Amino acid sequence: MARPGSAAHGGFTYLGLLFVVAAMGASLALVGVVWHTVQKREKERELLFVGNQYRQAIGQYFSRTPGTTRHYPRRLQDLLQDPRHLTTQRYLRKLYPDPITGRMDWELVKAADGGIMGVYSPSEDEPLKGANFSAADQDFEGKKSYAEWWFVSTPKQAAGQPAAGNPAAPPGTPVLPGVPAPDASPQPQ
Repeated sequence: MARPGSAAHGGFTYLGLLFVVAAMGASLALVGVVWHTVQKREKERELLFVGNQYRQAIGQYFSRTPGTTRHYPRRLQDLLQDPRHLTTQRYLRKLYPDPITGRMDWELVKAADGGIMGVYSPSEDEPLKGANFSAADQDFEGKKSYAEWWFVSTPKQAAGQPAAGNPAAPPGTPVLPGVPAPDASPQPQ
């Protein structure tokens, strides 16, 4: 036999349990959003690191060209083992995948001579980071997608000079997007 008033207590307990479950669901949703943001920031940091590794490797390949005429690599694999030298020259330990997409699907920035002067991610996702970039990456400020983050090595960068502005470049010298060039500018491929 049921005690008087026990049904009312059971209803309040059930309601309290529903509120606890709803609060746990809301907090788990918030944790999911925070986790996603942390993951995206980590991928973004990795993209900046890997992109700059490609930029430096391409610059080293360009500056160590035998002879007087400088050339960019024709393919990314040339950065692993430079075919132009008798001894083994390596500019990268391995070809890195795009951290944003997780695949080896880099888009290439071609120089006027057809070589590869840079890489960029094909991802159209909006970056979290919009300011406070390193000097080499300051052109990324205000960009709306990762596809606008071009990791390009210019002849001035390969020679150890700053990348900003390139008005005195010799004719035919490719430059960063948005910087006027006498004859040529990099073209995405």
